[in-house]
Amino acid sequence: MKESIQTILANSDDAKRTIRPALTAGLKRSTWEQAEGSPLPLGVTWIEEEQAFNFAVHSEHAETVTLLLYTSDDLINPLLEYRFDFLRNKSGQIWHCRIPIAEISEARYYAYSVSGQAVFNIHSFDPQKVLLDPYAQGVCFPPDFDRKAAMREGSNAGRAPLGRLTAHRPLFDWTGDRSPRHESDAIIYELHVRGFTKNSNSGVDPSRAGSYAGLVEKIPYLKDLGITVVELMPIFQRDPQEGDYWGYMPLNFFAPHAQYASTLAGIEQHLEFRNMVKAFHQAGIGVVLDVVYNHTCEGDHRGPIYSYKGIDSAAYYMMSGDPATPYANYSGTGNTLNFGQAHVRKMVMDSLRYWKQEMHIDGFRFDLASVFSRNEDGSLNWGHAPIFSEIAADPELGRLHLIAEPWDTGAFQLGRGFPGITWLQWNGRFRDDVRRFVKGDAGMVPDMMRRIYGSDDLFPDSRADAYHAYQSVNYITSHDGFTLYDLVAYNEKHNWANGNSNQDGMNDNYSWNCGHEGDEGAPAEVLALRRKQVKNLFCLLMLSNGTPMFRAGDEFLNTQFGNNNPYNQDNTTGWLDWSQLPANQDIFRFFKSMIAFRKGHPGLSRSRFWREDVNWYGTGGRADLSSDSHSLAFCLHGASQNDDDLYVMINAYWDSLQFHIQEGTAQEWTRIVDTALPSPDDFSDRGDPLRETSYLVAPRSVVVLLRRRN
Repeated sequence: MKESIQTILANSDDAKRTIRPALTAGLKRSTWEQAEGSPLPLGVTWIEEEQAFNFAVHSEHAETVTLLLYTSDDLINPLLEYRFDFLRNKSGQIWHCRIPIAEISEARYYAYSVSGQAVFNIHSFDPQKVLLDPYAQGVCFPPDFDRKAAMREGSNAGRAPLGRLTAHRPLFDWTGDRSPRHESDAIIYELHVRGFTKNSNSGVDPSRAGSYAGLVEKIPYLKDLGITVVELMPIFQRDPQEGDYWGYMPLNFFAPHAQYASTLAGIEQHLEFRNMVKAFHQAGIGVVLDVVYNHTCEGDHRGPIYSYKGIDSAAYYMMSGDPATPYANYSGTGNTLNFGQAHVRKMVMDSLRYWKQEMHIDGFRFDLASVFSRNEDGSLNWGHAPIFSEIAADPELGRLHLIAEPWDTGAFQLGRGFPGITWLQWNGRFRDDVRRFVKGDAGMVPDMMRRIYGSDDLFPDSRADAYHAYQSVNYITSHDGFTLYDLVAYNEKHNWANGNSNQDGMNDNYSWNCGHEGDEGAPAEVLALRRKQVKNLFCLLMLSNGTPMFRAGDEFLNTQFGNNNPYNQDNTTGWLDWSQLPANQDIFRFFKSMIAFRKGHPGLSRSRFWREDVNWYGTGGRADLSSDSHSLAFCLHGASQNDDDLYVMINAYWDSLQFHIQEGTAQEWTRIVDTALPSPDDFSDRGDPLRETSYLVAPRSVVVLLRRRN
């Protein structure tokens, strides 16, 4: 005779009760899903009409799986356990069950214990480890959470991250929310949620400094600057004890980082995150997430067992075949997710849909996106890697801003080498070529022409390829490398504070300190040249065809003191120093003016390349493409876009050069920009009329003329 639920619970230990598959055998006839659970959707799902939770987790190689349920008062000893029976609670490679809330009692958190055949350094099965559900939409870190406990043998009960159970999460009011759509006016601004407002001089209420809510307070500033798209550095939940300030070591792909909320209570981070997105949308600003799907914070065989490793290491990660280093490492962080596995691709797709549908995100920038192109054995799929087709086929995801960092540690697929045909791509060639040209390297004029034109060598619009100019995300600085000011203030990286003997970070920065390393003791003429070089770099960014992006703080000369890789600097090195804003109002004004100028002239940023609308010149009638040339001019005709004509003269040489304007009369042209002039003359809103068809362009300067179409 089978026991009833009440009998089992009555006879159980109060500190630890066990639910077995026999629980539901004596109940009224139920559906198969009610009795056994459903394999889809993965994760935990609240079934309102049944007042029950459905649990589903993917593990191909597991031999036993146990669901652990915890109360708020005891995060060490499970209140309830459910031991899956593979004859009842398994479909294919997915283990699943359904439990009425009446049987869960006061449980608020959940996790898994998984066992299987031990394969040295690969499967990492350890039934003593408490494992986080990969699909958890909220993560709880117990007061005694300990990263080291997950790195050594034995139990980490009470010290492991847990998933949150939420039966009655209130619906968010998205009434009136609309996703902004920016094209020729797109200005992408990369920022770090915490670092943007954490500094005490940020002007944000201290209770909201460094949080999602803190960003909302800065929306008027972003509007004033002219930003139309914010790209948030990773906000996926990560290990708070890893020292990963930047966020590129994710623990989970569905939960917002709780430590970025102004309160850690319950599910408040979800509400605060949604309020932030809605506020950005109300201001006409799109939100793009920098997402890291190529690896996790579990690292290599020496790293912690939090989730994927313990659930099914060999089914989630690429393996190297080398017992000494079993995990393939195309991410540079110890492991690489295996996109040759359908369930890994599904997890990423489900995550993307979650952030779009539940959080109203407008797009994604994919970190080390070449990992998506790798087959199960690590080789590159240069043809049709499945996940790109799956994203393109999705009716919602395919319409978003999809931006790739088109490389990983072993592949460089910039341009047509990247399988995401319609994706935008971070153009690292633009970054390097513009830096080298402005600092004065020889032989850079032909490359500079290509980058200004829209990089058609990388994104050709031939009949076979048909790329668009806007697919090139043009940038000179990003989180990864020097700030714009440090680019003109340091020849060498100064990363000693990171604790890696100055060995981390890029070595090829193509920077120039203008004659003095750092700020201490820098002569006035050096400081003045730096300001001009910053204006030159930003001016060229705004004048180039493509989609421009720059990093937060560049508009007021924020510095990281020569550190080009402050990934672990959760301090004033990594935070924006807002005291620099009033000190550098002239630079801020120039940035703001150039952004408005670009947005006001759609002839600059087009879906297609400029073609016959642009004429290239030098100081005279022909562009000098020789190795010792450092100057360039072009005239961009705007009639096809109902826009004005622009004449741009660029002098990267260290002496003044006389440019002879090749089109029109002097009376037709007005000077808008001359980066050699002091503020406010460096940018003139009304335009200063020319008196003659020649212009002496100062050393290392950019001049922009305008001829109105009427």
